[in-house]
Amino acid sequence: MSGMGTVLRGAAQRLAAVSDTPRLDAELLMAHALGVDRQALLLDPSRYAVPADFDALLARRMNHEPVAYILGYRDFWTIRLAVGPGTLIPRPDSETLMEAAVAHFGEAGPRNILDLGTGPGTLLYAAMSEWPDAQGLGVDSSETALGYARANAAALELSDRVELQWGDWAEQVTGPFDLILCNPPYIADSEQLMPDVADHEPAGALFAGPDGLDDYRRIIPDLPRILAPGGVAILEIGHTQHISVGELAEAAGFKVACRQDLGGRDRALLLTRA
Repeated sequence: MSGMGTVLRGAAQRLAAVSDTPRLDAELLMAHALGVDRQALLLDPSRYAVPADFDALLARRMNHEPVAYILGYRDFWTIRLAVGPGTLIPRPDSETLMEAAVAHFGEAGPRNILDLGTGPGTLLYAAMSEWPDAQGLGVDSSETALGYARANAAALELSDRVELQWGDWAEQVTGPFDLILCNPPYIADSEQLMPDVADHEPAGALFAGPDGLDDYRRIIPDLPRILAPGGVAILEIGHTQHISVGELAEAAGFKVACRQDLGGRDRALLLTRA
């Protein structure tokens, strides 16, 4: 086994104490330290010498700092997003919302897209990259998140098609929009999270009152005002919240459908006019 292989194996063994994906974490950190793509590292690990700063990156991860913050980015759908402290890290589960949107609109796509709680632009830019003719509005109550969203819009060459604004959900939004995307906070205040989430990611993007439904109660009643005829609002939910959030949507006059994530858990609710 090469020196690189031995180091990666040892790093993965250490990371198993703090990560569900220790080998992946080790490979991503090593590639980052080398300044190469992970695929290049995996194709021929023996051509690389272990860089001096790898141990420092490994120590940060051992201290529960999220890999995405250490790398400064997270890949999501077909795009790469800059992320850092103060922004919610994009999750693979959230791609369920994009799959639902693509299934609903097909190639024609929506004309106008709204992303409530856009963070670094996660859902909005994934959708805008999918449909090059669409215009987008991203709203967030975090100036830090909006700073990352602006930088990501520029990096993805979307700045001329997107508007970003500070806002408290849809209060300052007029519409109408063909596609409304939203991944609100939905974790109950009492729920215990892993240290890499609880100690690093912004609490305001995670927690939503005693039952995790506080933000849905504010967002959903306002959606009929801004959803275009024939449009769809797609909300991420916690995997036990299908019934409770669905009832809120039905009370607001919507038909509700649910899509599961890759793990077979309820993850996205599609709201259309009843």
